[in-house]
Amino acid sequence: MTPSELPSQRTGPWLVSPRLVLRRFQPGDAAALAAYRSDPAIARYQAWETPLTVERAAETIARYRHDAPDRPGWFPYAISLDGALIGDLGVNLHENGMQADLGFTLAAPHHGRGYATEAVGRMLEHLFVDRCLHRVSAECDPRNDASARLLDRLGFEREGLRRANTRVRDEWADDLLFGLLAADYHRRAGR
Repeated sequence: MTPSELPSQRTGPWLVSPRLVLRRFQPGDAAALAAYRSDPAIARYQAWETPLTVERAAETIARYRHDAPDRPGWFPYAISLDGALIGDLGVNLHENGMQADLGFTLAAPHHGRGYATEAVGRMLEHLFVDRCLHRVSAECDPRNDASARLLDRLGFEREGLRRANTRVRDEWADDLLFGLLAADYHRRAGR
């Protein structure tokens, strides 16, 4: 962990895994966020608009400072490697405080190295062990094989398919639905 990633009131919350830090977004992350969110290969299965300018990325990060991980709604975590932003992981805490949805994005140069699996795995540990959630859900476009395989590897069950459910640019895309219960997570972890 670099000194800029050490915990503080200004940068919290944060979670550490063997190679990564999941932390609050910082103003210096704008260029990296704009770069990977503008990559057509990364944006292919995402509903956000592209390209994302550095200025709009900075505005987005400024809005994130009002978000809190313990309140219902989405909280965006920056995925950081050696102090550099390489992706993001969002957690949407439900009103009941016992369920959440998650989504993740990783910049293309960092694919295939296990970083997304490590980040999502660390978040699941936090949600099920530290926060004692009952259930975590996720969804992805069925054509996004890498994301579906990652969720399978981490123990999520495929629970269904919503056909032509999400508008992505000029087409309607299917949503492959996944769920993981706390009991299943703890059983897999040997707890």
